[in-house]
Amino acid sequence: MKEFNTAAVCIPSKHYMVDLSERVREIRKLIDAGKYFTINRARQYGKTTTLNALRNALSSDYEMVSLDFQGLGNASFQTEESFCRGFVRLILTKVEYGLVSVPKDILEQMNLFVMDQKDDNKLEDLMRVVRRWCGKSKRPIILMIDEVDSAANNQVFLDFLAQLRDSYISRDTEGIPAFQSVILAGVTDVKHLRGRIREEDRHKVNSPWNIAADFDIDMSLSESGIRGMLDEYEEDHHTGMDTAAIAKLLRDYTNGYPFLVSRICELIDRKVCQSMSTAEAWTARGFDEAIKMILAENNTLFQSLTKNLNNFPELKASIRSILMEGTKLTYSPDQEDIQQMQMYGLIRNDHNTVRIANRIFETRLYNLFLSDEEMKSNVFSREGGLAKNLFAEDGKLNMRQILSRFIETYHEVCGPLKDRFKEKDGREQFLLYLKPIINGTGNYYIEAQTRDQTRTDVIVDYMGRQYIIELKIWRGERYNAEGEKQIGEYLDYFGLSTGYMLSFNFNQKKKTGVERVQLGDKVLYEGTV
Repeated sequence: MKEFNTAAVCIPSKHYMVDLSERVREIRKLIDAGKYFTINRARQYGKTTTLNALRNALSSDYEMVSLDFQGLGNASFQTEESFCRGFVRLILTKVEYGLVSVPKDILEQMNLFVMDQKDDNKLEDLMRVVRRWCGKSKRPIILMIDEVDSAANNQVFLDFLAQLRDSYISRDTEGIPAFQSVILAGVTDVKHLRGRIREEDRHKVNSPWNIAADFDIDMSLSESGIRGMLDEYEEDHHTGMDTAAIAKLLRDYTNGYPFLVSRICELIDRKVCQSMSTAEAWTARGFDEAIKMILAENNTLFQSLTKNLNNFPELKASIRSILMEGTKLTYSPDQEDIQQMQMYGLIRNDHNTVRIANRIFETRLYNLFLSDEEMKSNVFSREGGLAKNLFAEDGKLNMRQILSRFIETYHEVCGPLKDRFKEKDGREQFLLYLKPIINGTGNYYIEAQTRDQTRTDVIVDYMGRQYIIELKIWRGERYNAEGEKQIGEYLDYFGLSTGYMLSFNFNQKKKTGVERVQLGDKVLYEGTV
């Protein structure tokens, strides 16, 4: 029986996966037009699976040559001769297993590159053989190279790109045979490759891949595509799940990031089903359990995310500013930090505003930044953890009590609010207080659409129930009334009857504590610091 897969390539006959037919049709348009291009997306974003789907779909019309540069060691990029030998070896391996067809005379010429007595081969010699191969092949040849990042820091690779560029131009201007299409896949956008060959050139854009067509095909998984995958699973397992509802949850939390979608499904299928019935596992409650699991694990995607942040301190500071301070960054494709953040899959362009790529990443990053504060023996996280048992009863959170105790703790630790107070300070302290209370049982996320310098909505999922808390600075009765109306509408959206508000008020005559406010058929508990 099929299973969900998060290790390497997904195979339709073995794994539950989203139908890639439409994506393949869109990419084929570029190939049919003879375009050279790069599929650059973040780690575990379905690049290899897409290349495999392309190879299977186009093999009847094209000679598909699919190579992986991870199969070449560092020594293969030291000289032109070593690269030529390594490149040809990859092709000969495909020929050996009947995956690629090469005319006999061209095969003999290729074999010369791997013979010990032929040590003076240059890239132009390799490309001369490639042109002959393209001219003799019964079908147009498509070259697909996966994991080009393993080569991107080598001058020989740039020289190889220059040869491909020359062949591309000669094909169109002089009719000299060349590859029909070349597809490079990796995290790095080779079209804008920054030379790191020499230290003095680290700011120089020197990639010869300026012939490449833009690749703007959406590779995220759509809600309808995810539902189709779940429908297939349901046909096999008969869980009774509402596939439309679960697909919507998956899309909302992951924004269609392929690894995250598959991993959450994998956790439900393999682990959540062990702690509850299969029917319950594929509901919102089981989904919440899987979210807790994925946020707690140290998988390869999260390792990569953390590594990239630690390697780029300014990038990390920008991300922290967006999350913890509500800073709004205008999206600019020319800004280097924004380029880096998008290339690593950390952000997305949302109507020309920088947003964190998905809710899972947001929460994971919040936890990272809050943990940095906890390591400093932050009193708020300590107090929240000590009082944890006071706030839950019969599987429900007493959010009113949480607000009340936080306000008491804040006044004890910080005293009266001062003008130097920034909203981010209060927001950060409340999250530090809340996190150990729900840790291990529930999770939280910040609503991106309302996170700014004036208000933040925190949504807590705890034992199948949701709690909405609006954090804001007091700016007068009129502003507060607008906030009450907004949270009322928000409660309608989530189908809830009770909401919570925490205001940081600088008025000398304010009344601190928590009050119950009736808003039509809704109840709002308003806490004031």
